[in-house]
Amino acid sequence: MRPLWNGSISFGLVNIPVRMFSAIETREGINFTMLHKKDNSPIRYARICREEGKEVDWEDIVKGYEYEEDKYVVFTPEQLAELDSEASSTIDIQQFVKEGDIDIRYFDKPYYLEPVKGGEKAYALLRRALQKSDMLGLAKYVMHQREHLAVLKPVGRMIVLTQMRFPSDLRSGGDLTLPTDKDVSEREVEVALKLIKQETKPFIAEDFHDTYTEELERSIKAKLKGKKTTPKKQPKPEKTAGDLMSTLKASLAEK
Repeated sequence: MRPLWNGSISFGLVNIPVRMFSAIETREGINFTMLHKKDNSPIRYARICREEGKEVDWEDIVKGYEYEEDKYVVFTPEQLAELDSEASSTIDIQQFVKEGDIDIRYFDKPYYLEPVKGGEKAYALLRRALQKSDMLGLAKYVMHQREHLAVLKPVGRMIVLTQMRFPSDLRSGGDLTLPTDKDVSEREVEVALKLIKQETKPFIAEDFHDTYTEELERSIKAKLKGKKTTPKKQPKPEKTAGDLMSTLKASLAEK
């Protein structure tokens, strides 16, 4: 793996040099190519200059901020890289929090942190302190021309940084039409709790996989062999608008 970022964790007056690696290797699923229906030729996307009507090479492209209509403050890739490195090379721990205090909507992407030579002991100290206290380190850092919020959590022998969203990144959901629970009876809640208890078991990540992509792969193989594809029928969910209690009891009996 190649590091995405080099810097250090600031823990009080302790400085821990680290490298950051992506913890995600997203399986993109099946990538379909857009084709011209008439002759199955691939569709090409071009970077066209609005003024000249011609395609522009990547080396001739810069980034600009539009402060007025059709007026831009321009930055080259080199200038943006300088700003990024000058802004911060530190994961600055602001405070410590309990994991349960953070709304799940704020969590975004996980990254692995590895100590650079000379920072091993301080890294191990922070990891052990987080483990013993059962707390998360809430930190700020800059990467890709943006300041990020994050939490640090020990996972095994690693310290994992999970990038977070700021409150301004979230929609409020205040315009959604949501029901109250005034029509839900205590008996219905009791049966629902029984169903939850019956379906509660340890989380084993390997038990879950991308069945949609697997079905697509089977279809592709069948098409290559000239066979017809017959996708598996998914069970239709029961309608619950009628007798909710009967549906809950049926769910319990089915398991």
